Amino acid sequence: MAKEVMREIGNKSREFYEFILPPVDMVLQNDSLIVTIDMPGFDKKDIKLRLNGNILSINATREEETEGTAIWRQRPRSIDKKIRLPIAVKDDENPAASAKYRDGVLTFTIPAKTGKNITVE
Repeated sequence: MAKEVMREIGNKSREFYEFILPPVDMVLQNDSLIVTIDMPGFDKKDIKLRLNGNILSINATREEETEGTAIWRQRPRSIDKKIRLPIAVKDDENPAASAKYRDGVLTFTIPAKTGKNITVE
């Protein structure tokens, strides 16, 4: 009975973490927004990013690799998150956005739309 209760707590805990994770930091640097996302345990090939206007979609899934009886599981198996970016994104066909995944951290650089200078006469 205690194992079943612990397993259910672990499942609910994992579901909660899948809902709120991954932790995201955003920094405006020069004319770009740098988005840093902690996603340890995921393979680069399983991460999908999509930028639609100022909405960044992050999708990732991983397989369970554990043998034996699971006592406690909190690590998320999937991430499906949409983040509204606090900037206007360049609306070119190729906005020159880039992403790197290293040591469980995804770093996404997005050029921000800059305004036009207006000459005062």
